[in-house]
Amino acid sequence: MARIDHLVTSGTFSLDGGTWEVDNNVWIVGDDERCVVIDPAHDAQAVKDAVGVRTVEVILLTHGHDDHIRAVKEFRGLVDAPVLLHPDDRMLWDAVYPEDAPDGQINDGDEFQIAGVTLHALHTPGHSPGSVCFYAPELEEGVVFTGDTLFQGGPGATGRSYSSFETIIESIQNRLLTLPPTTSVRTGHGDATTIGDEAPHLQEWIDRGH
Repeated sequence: MARIDHLVTSGTFSLDGGTWEVDNNVWIVGDDERCVVIDPAHDAQAVKDAVGVRTVEVILLTHGHDDHIRAVKEFRGLVDAPVLLHPDDRMLWDAVYPEDAPDGQINDGDEFQIAGVTLHALHTPGHSPGSVCFYAPELEEGVVFTGDTLFQGGPGATGRSYSSFETIIESIQNRLLTLPPTTSVRTGHGDATTIGDEAPHLQEWIDRGH
């Protein structure tokens, strides 16, 4: 039966000439034999240790910001698994890896099977053009891995290059808040929440953002 393993790694995020210290959530979905890794950030060896002897079927990136991808090339080498990214974030990838490429693309509606559950890719632009969430209705009471699109308390940041507040609100409203209220939201940073806890605050976010 599929389970979710979680670890937090620490490092930096750099964009638009600034650098910040950040803690990132890394999510591993699978059973005792096989798994999928979402956003293996900062510390490739620590994520490999969390994977253990399991076979990594695929490495899924929620988006291309450097805190989420800077360790992924090393991690790919450790586990020999393909790295997938939405093509709209390729410019962010190229800023970190100008001479390398992801192994494949994630597109809206793609499905990834692991340990009897399906991860459904939801294209949710706004934080970045190629931001993607992964919805697994069979996990627990339903789980969505939101990267930096939706956090406990509101949408992800949109004040830097390639981001749009109006777009992220549209993505959250149309792609995430339509999920069942009991759906657990596993975020790219910070604590988990639920769709039901976040949905009532949509108008507050809109007012705050404007």
